[in-house]
Order: sequence, then structure tokens, then C-alpha cells
Amino acid sequence: MLAEAIEDPSATSADEVLAEYEAAMADVVSDVGVETAAERSGVDEAKLAALVDGDAPAFTVEEAAAVFALSDDWPDAEGIVLEARDNLMLQMSSAVMDVDALASGLDGGLDPKEIQQKIEGRQPMTLAEYARIYHHVASENPY
Repeated sequence: MLAEAIEDPSATSADEVLAEYEAAMADVVSDVGVETAAERSGVDEAKLAALVDGDAPAFTVEEAAAVFALSDDWPDAEGIVLEARDNLMLQMSSAVMDVDALASGLDGGLDPKEIQQKIEGRQPMTLAEYARIYHHVASENPY
């Protein structure tokens, strides 16, 4: 889910990408139940209940992956996280974009060092940050 191509980045916003991720997560949680999802994913039950109720609590990429991993449609959480990171780095390479250019394109909020650490998994990345970064890279990637 997190590594799927954004079909038309110019017609989509980072907020819409985030909303798609959250809707897919809510579907998974609804399918297995909030309590079961919390037990099996390790994600806070109150956050999952809020998600199913239509709120948008902040999740990390790792939490989102743990939720997606509850579905038979996706691999385990670690596989999802690694695939998302690898795909993001490959997309940056295709777009000939380094973290300095990415930070500049994101118009603040994250400096290049933070972005690199988040992409590499040395700092936690929120799902909103991931959606914003992934959307920007997709919008700059001609391939």
C-alpha cells in the first residue's frame, strides 16, 4: 500500500494520499475489529477506534505497516516498511533528487538531515510526513 505508485501526482495532493492510506487502514481495522487490531498490531486501541470513527490521529509509518500487515492483502509489517523505504529511495534516484532538493521542495518543516534519517529509519516518520515526501518525489519523477 505505502509503496504503490501515485497514478497522477499533479492531480492529487499529499493530503489526499494520506487520506487514502488512512481509509485503507480504517478498512483493515474494521475488518478485524478494533480490539483485535490493537492486540495484534501493538497500536494504541484508542487511536484505532478514532481512525474507524473517521478521525485522523497521527500514526507512524511503522504503526501503519503493523495495521496493514493484519490483512492478507499485504506482507508483514517489517516487509511493508522496508518496501516503502526502498521504493522511496528508488523514486528519489529516478527523479535525480537528493535530500537537499527534497527538503527545498517540501518548503520547510524538515531539514535534509531529518529527511535522510527518517527515510533510512533512524528517526520515526509520521504517516503524514511519508505521504508528503512520497507525493513530492512522485510529482518530480518523470518515470
